Amino acid sequence: MIQESEASEPEATRRDADVTESSRANRGWWDRNADEYQVEHGTFLGDDRFVWGPEGLDEVEAELLGPPEELKGRDVLEIGAGAAQCSRWLTAQGARPIALDISHRQLQHALRIGGSFPLVCADAGALPFADGSFDLVCSAYGALPFVADPRLVLREVRRVLRPGGRLVFSVTHPIRWAFPDEPGPEGLSVSGSYFDRTPYVEQDDEGRAVYVEHHRTLGDRVRDVVASGFRLVDLVEPEWPAWNTSEWGGWSPLRGNLIPGTAIFVCERD
Repeated sequence: MIQESEASEPEATRRDADVTESSRANRGWWDRNADEYQVEHGTFLGDDRFVWGPEGLDEVEAELLGPPEELKGRDVLEIGAGAAQCSRWLTAQGARPIALDISHRQLQHALRIGGSFPLVCADAGALPFADGSFDLVCSAYGALPFVADPRLVLREVRRVLRPGGRLVFSVTHPIRWAFPDEPGPEGLSVSGSYFDRTPYVEQDDEGRAVYVEHHRTLGDRVRDVVASGFRLVDLVEPEWPAWNTSEWGGWSPLRGNLIPGTAIFVCERD
């Protein structure tokens, strides 16, 4: 689970959080923490790389969206774009991306770095685009880990995709929810039920959620994809590469060499 510390430490708990509460909490969290996030992780992410997760799997080698030469002229929506590093890479391949994020402050970092593509501040559950607007939709740890109703987002994505279009998204590997979110040895022992779908919530002194992350099992994710009108054509679990000595929250070489940390779903719309 990806989260950064705040000045006033919130209470961490497991409790229900609906669509509205989750959206409001996470919009505020990313607006408050965008600066720190970009300082801490900006070097790893680069300004114009397409990295699928903390393992460092790069779209240059993965080609999950298709061969780079076939991206030219494609209309692409990046959901949960942050500072739009992936959209910048897509532009360099000749694609026509739009970078969308719920956080206005994250998109200000996208403006700071620069780029010729549109930036859109919106909730992934209500995409402000016409039906059949895109050839591809991608999301690297964007939106899906944080929404209470992933099928709402997936159905919106299907709506804006053209027939035959592809969706590729990455999330925390569901097995990680059974382990403590720690990079060291303490993060290697099961501490909870993998089947407990109760959301992880950080809340303030008045009980208001300030950060929410939702757990879906691997089977849940597959069922969400299929129920939303997609075919699952690949499920990628990146191995930890020898070159990556970085820690990112609970992701680390120690854990990455033993258990998966990221799941990438490659889906197609009929």
